[in-house]
Amino acid sequence: MDNIEEQNQEREAKVSYAQFLLPGAILLAALIISGTLIFTRSQTQGTPKTAQIGTLPQEQNEVVDTKVNPGDHILGNKNAKVAIIEYSDFECPFCGRFWEETLPQIRKDFIETGKAFLVYRHFPLAFHPSAKPAAYAVECANEQGKFWQMHDKIFEEQKTTPQFSANDLKKWAAAIGLDTAKFNQCLDSEKYAKRASEDLDSGQALGVSGTPTFFINGQKIIGAQPYENFKQVIDNLLKQK
Repeated sequence: MDNIEEQNQEREAKVSYAQFLLPGAILLAALIISGTLIFTRSQTQGTPKTAQIGTLPQEQNEVVDTKVNPGDHILGNKNAKVAIIEYSDFECPFCGRFWEETLPQIRKDFIETGKAFLVYRHFPLAFHPSAKPAAYAVECANEQGKFWQMHDKIFEEQKTTPQFSANDLKKWAAAIGLDTAKFNQCLDSEKYAKRASEDLDSGQALGVSGTPTFFINGQKIIGAQPYENFKQVIDNLLKQK
């Protein structure tokens, strides 16, 4: 009798112990599987050619020889102490994020106060089919004195239309009051293909490989960095004699 009771007690103890271990084992297995998936995903995704948001990269300490060219598109006083040269792509979502989240504050604090100016240059990435037509479009708009209006319009529309056609660009040109006949003819002719290509070549010569990339008085910054990162660099440059 004692043996039977002891066997029953031993059996119950084993069941209780198994019930105690089972949830922990399931949790451990789930963590291992999850970690494996995360590791695998991080290994296979790779780095996109559109630069992302983050802290200032090591390249911030790299200063290259940059200069403003006669045909550059300049926002602000070209005689300001700080020049911000931007290489950008109208289809690039991180370029759109810079335009929406960071550029307005830079304009308010530095460009409109005459402390800095912005230079926009084209860097249409090969895997962005809308990028080159958009580059041609702003150049065509520039013929009618509305480069920056078209620049802003494309980035505004990019939020809801990440890839866009020539017809979209023509519609947006009409919306900002351009002479549509002149604009459409200019866009269809790809008149400014060489200009976009020259900007791209100049960026590659400076080591640009993704968008957006900036040179602030030659100091390289990659990605849609937060406003505070740009402010830090610009403030330091303004303190210099």
